[in-house]
Amino acid sequence: MDPEVVGKLGTVVTRIRGGERPGEVVVLVRGTKETFIAYSDDPIDLDETVLVFSSRGNRAVDVTPAPWAVV
Repeated sequence: MDPEVVGKLGTVVTRIRGGERPGEVVVLVRGTKETFIAYSDDPIDLDETVLVFSSRGNRAVDVTPAPWAVV
């Protein structure tokens, strides 16, 4: 199911510290809120909106800030 999350918006629920220090995001996938381990090059704070741009498999994704979007 992980590839279905690519291109979707999510909300940071556990701060992402950046690099190889992940946090967690919640993303709506097929009508269900799902939690994923999230990686970003830079830190992203709690409650920020992010865009999922890649799946690492095993419920892990790469995200980037999406301040222009509202979830």
